[in-house]
Amino acid sequence: MRRRERHGRGLRGPLAAPNPITGAPVPLRQHARGVDFFAGALRASVARTARSCPRALVGIDVGFEEVPSNLDGWASARVPLAAAVPARPGHNGQVVLFRRPLEHRASSRADLRRLVHRALLEQLSALTGIGIEELDPSVDPTED
Repeated sequence: MRRRERHGRGLRGPLAAPNPITGAPVPLRQHARGVDFFAGALRASVARTARSCPRALVGIDVGFEEVPSNLDGWASARVPLAAAVPARPGHNGQVVLFRRPLEHRASSRADLRRLVHRALLEQLSALTGIGIEELDPSVDPTED
């Protein structure tokens, strides 16, 4: 009996023969997707900044959200890529990157990593008053 492939999904089932020693299927390496990739890019950017200018991250919480939750306070029709919230008594300052707008603007994974790092540096610079060149000397100040 011949089987038809009706839905255009391609080959189904394992693509490699089982491991001859263990009998288990060979695991295929998968790239991080969506939120996992973004979180990894942000962690790498924070670590890179901590190596070059550790004092910039003192008293600053860094995180991300899917999209900005409240656009009423923004004067223009543009969607922000990140936001900086100054420290208040009893609360650290915050840098929040918005995942979906950054992903939408990036043309590749490498571009997304670059955008995440640039957005983090710009927000840290706005909060701390430290220049971007001091936060990360390897970043080109004329870029973007």
